[in-house]
Amino acid sequence: MIPTFAPFLAQSDAAAPSAGGGLGMFVPMILIMVMFYFILIRPQRQQQKRQEEMRKNVRVGDKVVTIGGIHGIVSGVTDKTVSVKIADGLSVKFDRSAVATLVDPKAPKEDATAKVEAVDTNEIKS
Repeated sequence: MIPTFAPFLAQSDAAAPSAGGGLGMFVPMILIMVMFYFILIRPQRQQQKRQEEMRKNVRVGDKVVTIGGIHGIVSGVTDKTVSVKIADGLSVKFDRSAVATLVDPKAPKEDATAKVEAVDTNEIKS
């Protein structure tokens, strides 16, 4: 016959407190939060600061691309808006936040025809 107090002894052994307390459980959580900060949050904030700085420094004569994909030259600037000349006699006013990028005039222009290689038509036979 099994004594009635045996199951209680087994439970008390399993419920013994672990060494280190609850601090060991928070260390991995803290490390994950630090990793999220350096991998996701910090780079995103730096990118936002660069975008804001670029939008603040837009000047008349800069070539820009809007978030809608319109290419043009800045013809006027106010505190909140930018006028972009997209064709002769056609200027459109945008919010400063609509400017996506500045086109670097010093960047080398690619020649689309230079990338096309001549194909020998004798090699292509159906």
